[in-house]
Amino acid sequence: MANSLYDKGRQKFAEAGINWLTDDIRVVGIDAAAYTVSVANHEFLSDVPVGSRIAAPVSLISKTTTNGACDAADASFISVAGPSIEALIIYKWTGSEATSPLIAYLDTGTGLPITPNGGDLVATWDNGINKIFRLYGAVMTVVIHSTDVGAPSLG
Repeated sequence: MANSLYDKGRQKFAEAGINWLTDDIRVVGIDAAAYTVSVANHEFLSDVPVGSRIAAPVSLISKTTTNGACDAADASFISVAGPSIEALIIYKWTGSEATSPLIAYLDTGTGLPITPNGGDLVATWDNGINKIFRLYGAVMTVVIHSTDVGAPSLG
């Protein structure tokens, strides 16, 4: 799977249920052999098996937004050991796994997968225009017409 935003996470951004700048946004390493991602169906951290989460989650700091792109300072995971990490999941922490919405699944990047050896790992975010991820989608075409008989035509 390529890097993706979770559908319900997008919806929460659109409905003001996630505020990138003020909410407690976290990232955790994922053993993809223990988690089958479903960006269309998974909504909360409780949908991600505990056994697939490698290393303690890291709260993102120095978060910014520019033109729909979400960014933060690079994230450091301290003293990581365990199975290989094939992906990262970004989520909003609410204090409960059952209500902490999933935001992004990132499995494509330099250094992934990585096998922890007990040392520190650093997630270095993209410094290009997309940053960690960018909220965007297709622009839809709108056609406007009049239902009045005799109204001027638009084209």
